[in-house]
Amino acid sequence: MNHDLSSTEDPDQDPYQVLPTIYVNRRFSQTLINRVALLTVSVLSLVAVIYGGYQFWYLRQVNPSGDPAAAEIFTITETDDLLTVSKRLEQEGFIVNDSVFRSYVSSKGGLEIAAGFYTLKPLDHVGNILRILKTPPNETLTKITFPEGFTLAQMAQRLGEEVKSVNESDFLLKTGDTSAEISAVRSVYQPESVTTLEGLLFPDTYLINGDQTATQVAQQMLKLMERVGRQEGLDDSMNAVGLSPYEVLTIASIIEREAKVPEDRAKISRVIYNRLSLGMPLEIDATLFYKQNTDLPFLELKAIDSPYNTYLFTGLPPTPISNPGRAAINAALNPAPNPSSGDPICREITDSSPCSYLYYVLSDKDGRHVFAASLAQHQINVQAAIVAGVL
Repeated sequence: MNHDLSSTEDPDQDPYQVLPTIYVNRRFSQTLINRVALLTVSVLSLVAVIYGGYQFWYLRQVNPSGDPAAAEIFTITETDDLLTVSKRLEQEGFIVNDSVFRSYVSSKGGLEIAAGFYTLKPLDHVGNILRILKTPPNETLTKITFPEGFTLAQMAQRLGEEVKSVNESDFLLKTGDTSAEISAVRSVYQPESVTTLEGLLFPDTYLINGDQTATQVAQQMLKLMERVGRQEGLDDSMNAVGLSPYEVLTIASIIEREAKVPEDRAKISRVIYNRLSLGMPLEIDATLFYKQNTDLPFLELKAIDSPYNTYLFTGLPPTPISNPGRAAINAALNPAPNPSSGDPICREITDSSPCSYLYYVLSDKDGRHVFAASLAQHQINVQAAIVAGVL
């Protein structure tokens, strides 16, 4: 039988087509392509903005805006590595970001750390800083230690003996430790009327190079005191104890000269604050010896008409009497609380007045003190000290 299919087949249909025909909406296809293109452009634009922003930020870390500050001495010790150097560079204001500095150093082939002194400009281009640090210092370094409680005169004497480039008298002149001179450098804690740096140089171990000047040494010690002060909260002293940073350093200098054992520092601090608040003379022996002939009998020292004689005059002495260390500064900012009412030293307080630390005297040959809240109790402690042979 002959079947004619021509009448039923679609003339446009491919007789060999197996899969069904898919019709595409051209308008929809074009819209999708446009949206993908727009999204791609948006993403690329966002990436460009982020990258540009990062590049601008990175540039500001590498090359801070404005002109570099005046050159200062930066010290690298024998125990330093890139991490400690970069962190201290940021802490001391030479660079903006320590991690960016390390990344920059890595991209420039690294840095071989060499101990010594480097003259750097704060907030200079890190490339300039790196270039200087890559040039090993040629100076001979001298290690010198100033114990806590050293005066400017003692520091000057030690410098003159151990550092060839620093003359003792020149250091005293540059730090304003003579009546005719004003300190060559000034501390942020130094009142305008004060000419001396006594109490403003941090006692520590330093590396001094062979051609460092007296002014540079003083500046190095002054900057460290300012950094320690910030770390201890000295800048907020008015809120903490109601006194200026300079007044707190004056108290710290007294504590440094009076306290011989750590546990006495905060109590001596409290005695000072209590006496100041009551308007009592401080009557502290260490102030009598400041800039006086220490061979004089004690009774003669007590009679000298000097603003540092805290037996004759109330209030704090006009300047610190030594250069205090970190522990003494901490004690000056954190005086011990007064004794509780149940404390044995409060038994002598029979009226309604508060029990407060007001007196102290040596109690043993190790330098410990015993504290009292009343004059009668203090006199008993003094007699005990005499019997013990510590007075």
